[in-house]
Amino acid sequence: MKDTNNGENTAKKIWTMVKILFVLLIFSAILSALYSGSEDDAVIGYNTAVIPVNGIIMTGGSSGLFEDESASSQQLVRVIEEVKNDPSIEAVIFEINSPGGSPVATDEISQAIKELNDEGIITVAWIRESGASGAYWIASSTDHIVANRMSIVGSIGVYGSYLEFSGFLDDHNITYRRLVSGEYKDAGSPLKEMTPQEEALIQQKLDKLHSYFISAVAENRNMTYDEVKVLATGEIYLGIEALDNDLIDELGGKQEAISYIEQELNTTVVTKEYTKSKSFFESLAGVLNKNSYYIGRGIASGMMIDNDLKIKT
Repeated sequence: MKDTNNGENTAKKIWTMVKILFVLLIFSAILSALYSGSEDDAVIGYNTAVIPVNGIIMTGGSSGLFEDESASSQQLVRVIEEVKNDPSIEAVIFEINSPGGSPVATDEISQAIKELNDEGIITVAWIRESGASGAYWIASSTDHIVANRMSIVGSIGVYGSYLEFSGFLDDHNITYRRLVSGEYKDAGSPLKEMTPQEEALIQQKLDKLHSYFISAVAENRNMTYDEVKVLATGEIYLGIEALDNDLIDELGGKQEAISYIEQELNTTVVTKEYTKSKSFFESLAGVLNKNSYYIGRGIASGMMIDNDLKIKT
């Protein structure tokens, strides 16, 4: 009888903890919905949009409340399209603080910015702390780049890296059973040593992406391919160095970006902030999905079909 009571008490305690956790999740979602940034619809007479590009550049972006901030090309392209269709908007400031990210996401955002340029909308990149790699590619797509003198700019390059555990497996007498359809399907798997042929193949892809990157910057900055190639070693430049190398147009911050637009438009700039916001239900779903992901991750991690090699700009 005593064991039965102990079991019931334990079950009650667990159920109580589950209910408390659920309440905390809902409370967190409410706070996120209340305090997350949103469009300032009260702004009157605006003519300039301010769009932040913060965090790692991804196609989808983070969905959970506690995930690291990221710049989703899906969301940013949607906002850019909205701005393009707003007759009040004559200029856009892209507030950039990003180390780069996905080549695909970067190109999607870059192309969307070029569509703004084609519509005659003035675009300015304002680099705060970091506008590196893919983020610099995005910045170069604008009409004018302003950066803090101590900001990180450039890093024109591409990398694909991963941790390799083949030696660890050998040391612990663990065997990697290679079952693939396609000679290079598991190229870049951390569970085996990369062959010279696989390394050459992946390096070829990286070099091609690098070439695209150089060409894009050369076109966007009105420089020759060779001029950009000299700078495209993956090196980061301070803002002051980037100015000397023609990678940016001006040192400064938001006010300098505004002054440039006012000079181009010959009018006073009134800005409207376009910040990422989530509804209550989106925030709640993000919290639940995040925790569900970590719960289910242990099950799915043993059934990976693709490899772990990640390519980023």
